[in-house]
Amino acid sequence: MKTTMNVSPGGSRPTALPCPRIAAVIPALDEAPAIGRVVAGLRAQAAVPLARVIVVDNGSRDGTGELARAAGATVVREERRGYGWACYAGVLAAGDADVIVLLDGDAADEPGDLPRVLGPLVRGEAELVVGSRALGSRERGAMTPQQILGNRLAAWLMRALYGVRVTDLGPFRAIRRADLLALDPREMGYGWSVEMMVKGARAGYRYREVPVRYHRRIGVSKVGGTVGGSLRAGWCIIATVLRHARWTPPTRRTGRAAVAR
Repeated sequence: MKTTMNVSPGGSRPTALPCPRIAAVIPALDEAPAIGRVVAGLRAQAAVPLARVIVVDNGSRDGTGELARAAGATVVREERRGYGWACYAGVLAAGDADVIVLLDGDAADEPGDLPRVLGPLVRGEAELVVGSRALGSRERGAMTPQQILGNRLAAWLMRALYGVRVTDLGPFRAIRRADLLALDPREMGYGWSVEMMVKGARAGYRYREVPVRYHRRIGVSKVGGTVGGSLRAGWCIIATVLRHARWTPPTRRTGRAAVAR
């Protein structure tokens, strides 16, 4: 008997679909106050039977890895510091997974939105699905003004350069593992997420955005905690959008970008 998952698009009646092996990958650096809650929240999603929840400890000194393991996650240690390195290590560790879900370990992303993020991918409507905080709801103070401005500028560049209708470059996303590895990720810092979107657009991956909820993070942000940190991350993201404009995929794919509302 095939495993099924219930995916409810936009609040409509859930539809039973054949379920691939899905692994959640959570990059984490000193997220002890939040990581147990994030792992537990994912494991509680009965509609989405995750094969594994993988937390990549990127050099934490506060016991993040131990707390994640106690909550039921598989913990991978990645000593090379960088958001992209942590994500990539998790993707490699999920060798038995068909689909990768990426989200942050600070409890800002809402685990209850997992079925919504996976829906278009599992239904065969998209190769890359990104949860949009702009289309969904964002708790007051969850993003700093400089983060919002940088996000909007990068989204505008995506539309202008690649014709992809983007409202957000958020971390909560789903993609088939083979499709992600085919993009040959090279950005091992904060450019990881936008590189995926740029190369996906260049490769013709069908793109969908779905509305998600976004909470105030637990603990101090490594990006938005200071103006300097926000500006450095923002510049890295914008530079990545421009840097990969000439990237050519090994095999061209067909598809179109769209926003699922």
